[in-house]
Amino acid sequence: MKEKILGDERRELLLRWLKESNQPLTGSQLAKKTNVSRQVIVQDISLLKARNEPIMATAQGYLYFQPNKNEQRFIRVIACQHSGSETEDELNTIVDFGVTVNDVTIEHPVYGDLTGSLMIKNRHDVEQFINNVQETKASYLLELTEGVHLHTIEADSKSQLEQTCEALQKKGYLLTSR
Repeated sequence: MKEKILGDERRELLLRWLKESNQPLTGSQLAKKTNVSRQVIVQDISLLKARNEPIMATAQGYLYFQPNKNEQRFIRVIACQHSGSETEDELNTIVDFGVTVNDVTIEHPVYGDLTGSLMIKNRHDVEQFINNVQETKASYLLELTEGVHLHTIEADSKSQLEQTCEALQKKGYLLTSR
């Protein structure tokens, strides 16, 4: 039987693996590698975040966020409204322009702003996200707000952001003032 890796040593391993990986690592993958439960990994990640390690929990798994200081990125927050059944088309529309969907935010009447990290960069990520929602029978955050939600999107150029917004506007997903 494989031996459990204990406390600080396990967290240092998790940190190293996250820093070395260019793909998200799931809690289940990390639990298997360290011979502990997924819940222990969730607690370890919380402890690492409390040490100000820039770890993001995304729909695909955990990522160590290392922004490239030499690369200029353009970021915009967009307001959208649509039904849950249109989520896949909305996300595909965005990533088809080479734009990353960093997160989704809603304004909850009790909790205020609720944000979920997405880090969706391509159609494969969209498919994984949609499948994960369906398999877990989770609800989309937009279902709490009659479809209204925000996305932080990021691209290499302003024109990619502009083209994305134009396409979303044409499809009726972009929320505009009335």
